[in-house]
Amino acid sequence: MQGWENLRAELEDALEGEVRFDPYSRALYSTDASMYQIDPIGVVIPRSAEDVQKTVRIAAGHEAAVLPRGGGTSLAGQTVGRAVVMDFSKYLNQVLELNAEGSWARIQPGLVQDHLNVYLRPHGFVLGPNTSTSSRATLGGMMGNNSSGSRSIVYGKTVDHVIAASGFLAGGDPFSIGPLEGAVLQAKLAEKSREGEIHRALHRIAAENREEIEERYPKIMRRVSGYNLDELIKPQPFNLAKILVGAEGTLAAVTEIKVRVCPLPKAVGVLVVHFDSIEKAIAASGPILKREGVAAVEIVDKVILAQAAQNLEAQRWMKSFMRGEPAAFLLIEFYGETQDEAEEKVVRLSADLEREGVGYARVLMHDPATRSDPGKVREAGLGYILGRRGDAKPLAFVEDCAVPPERLLQYYQRFDAIMRKHNTSTSYYGHTSVGLLHLRPVINLKDAGEIQKMAAIQEEVAGLVLEYGGAMSGEHGDGLARSRWIPRFFGPRLYEAFREVKRAFDPSSQMNPGKIVDAPGFTENLRYGPASKTPEIKTIMDFSKDHGFVRAIELCNGVGECRKRDGTMCPSFQATREEEHSTRGRANVLRRVIAEGLPGEELTSRRVYDALDLCLSCKGCKAECPSSVDMAKIKAEVLQAYWDRHGVPLRVR
Repeated sequence: MQGWENLRAELEDALEGEVRFDPYSRALYSTDASMYQIDPIGVVIPRSAEDVQKTVRIAAGHEAAVLPRGGGTSLAGQTVGRAVVMDFSKYLNQVLELNAEGSWARIQPGLVQDHLNVYLRPHGFVLGPNTSTSSRATLGGMMGNNSSGSRSIVYGKTVDHVIAASGFLAGGDPFSIGPLEGAVLQAKLAEKSREGEIHRALHRIAAENREEIEERYPKIMRRVSGYNLDELIKPQPFNLAKILVGAEGTLAAVTEIKVRVCPLPKAVGVLVVHFDSIEKAIAASGPILKREGVAAVEIVDKVILAQAAQNLEAQRWMKSFMRGEPAAFLLIEFYGETQDEAEEKVVRLSADLEREGVGYARVLMHDPATRSDPGKVREAGLGYILGRRGDAKPLAFVEDCAVPPERLLQYYQRFDAIMRKHNTSTSYYGHTSVGLLHLRPVINLKDAGEIQKMAAIQEEVAGLVLEYGGAMSGEHGDGLARSRWIPRFFGPRLYEAFREVKRAFDPSSQMNPGKIVDAPGFTENLRYGPASKTPEIKTIMDFSKDHGFVRAIELCNGVGECRKRDGTMCPSFQATREEEHSTRGRANVLRRVIAEGLPGEELTSRRVYDALDLCLSCKGCKAECPSSVDMAKIKAEVLQAYWDRHGVPLRVR
């Protein structure tokens, strides 16, 4: 931490919130749910918008970058960087106002999606976009990523629901932006202020590049790459809040969001159709989408089902709908004015599919107690495949490319050929309704040749997606994984326009640099590499099933399910809201202490002991973590080593 002591001291003096620059805290925030790892300069947990402003302003005085962060569930490395990380999830997580008549709410960015929906439900509303990580993804993260979800054919993306935003620009100047038109817009464009300057710059950039925007932006619903300049040329009020959506924290720090909320669906009908091949499942999606009232069509393949079968919680869910051993199943949802109407749509579709010989089994989810079971398996699919044991892991670098839905079958077939060519494999699941499959080739980052293979696969897949008029990211954003492809997909003129957008908001590049524009190479800053150590540690218990004690810890992939508030996992995090008391936090620190070392820390140090001490050994993670990380077993092994070194106190005896 040499060189940042003055920054830390100044922040500590100025903020009400928490300031943490110690190696342990920095390790906790060095990763997210991606394959990347970068130690931050330090961590700030602000208690108020004023704390955020002071952090940005003080950091600017020290020429330090800042990085807003929510639940840390980013899959492309958006929330890791050499910056002062601001964790909004602990304190800035409130609903500030609900206007039922206007169908909007004002919220803070650290609010978790499910928590907002719990608040909205008694009022008859729901947030439209529904991510699979809704139990821990924050609204600020959803805004930064332009998240969507399985029902995007009904609700669209986050950009369709953000009305206005306020917060702080690089350097700490406040802003408040929203929809403008007519005389009000002209007044803003003439305003001699920083907000006026930014509005003038973006108004000009959009106008000068209108034809290029219309020509180069993919003609598909699912496109979250680049900046949303297309929103500024639509026949709607000029609204720079739309530019902040999908900007990945690279333009400003948002402390308040005004979002549109939607009426709760009155009734939902669910049908699960089993297939003996993925091709048949994808081919069936198109005709199903044309049915009236379809809200979602999702696909899950046998790879995920095989992994799910090893998870205790998933085993219970699968009993209600699994029939035989499908190569894939389609999960189809209908909305209706009444439950009878929704069920009737399901029954009618099931009968038609049976008559046409589509699928070998069709399961109607009539029971309200189990109706959500297939969706739970689908939502947890990512975690299941990431629970693969050993050094080779399914990695996110081409996992959310989107193509026109009518080209999806061809895309699958050619992607599968690329997998065979490179002697690897992937799972296939995602949103067939919008032409987006989540594909994670299995790669061993501890092998230099495998990293080269990963780069070659991304190169070939990018060419394939470009040929089909698709987007390299339809859902999870650019981050460190895909920003390198923006010049190729949007062209040099629009890429320069994106850089102008960045300069207009953030001329000093203080806000989360290295994402979207001017990004490092995508194989830099990997969590694992050829030099990664996997030491063999002698243990008392048997970890051979996990390929050893260290790899049992490495089962944690950062997906963050342990940060949810419902269920059993993780009681200590639910009580403290501290990252270090989540299963992910404990695994992260143990991995770093063992494999890389942390200054002043080791496996039997007091700091590691304190982190594990609040673990109740309830086995909630073993059952509910999609990767089945068994922190109770890991804790027992670490504490045994601790007592062996320090002696067993009377209380423990």
